[in-house]
Amino acid sequence: MRAYDTPKTKYNAMLLTKRALPVWVMLTAWVSAQNGSSKYEYVDVDALLSNHRTLNNYVNCVLDKGPCTPEGRDLKEYMPRALTTACADCTRSQKHFIRKAASYVMKNRPRDWDEIVKKYNPQGKYRESFYRFLAEG
Repeated sequence: MRAYDTPKTKYNAMLLTKRALPVWVMLTAWVSAQNGSSKYEYVDVDALLSNHRTLNNYVNCVLDKGPCTPEGRDLKEYMPRALTTACADCTRSQKHFIRKAASYVMKNRPRDWDEIVKKYNPQGKYRESFYRFLAEG
């Protein structure tokens, strides 16, 4: 066993995967690509979508209903740009991530999706281009 491959290290990695970044950070991933950042490039979207507690925290953050982690603040900062660009400068993995996560939220948490859309695209100006982007995948 390698020194860094201990049960405690594996446990901490598992906790990080389950807690660290919820579905909303995937939005930051594709928007951050425009800034030349790959900070959230390799986030496990399935792990994020399955962690309801963390997902609730991030939804509350982006809707100004609760506190934000640093990742949540990144998301709130980039969310408006994400909607306006429809992922124009995203990498292939970031596009996959956003499509899967957005589709999940629309299907499984439609009230949250509606609130997010109302907050970040109140006039619906970017609705068509964003949904077209989602359908391309």
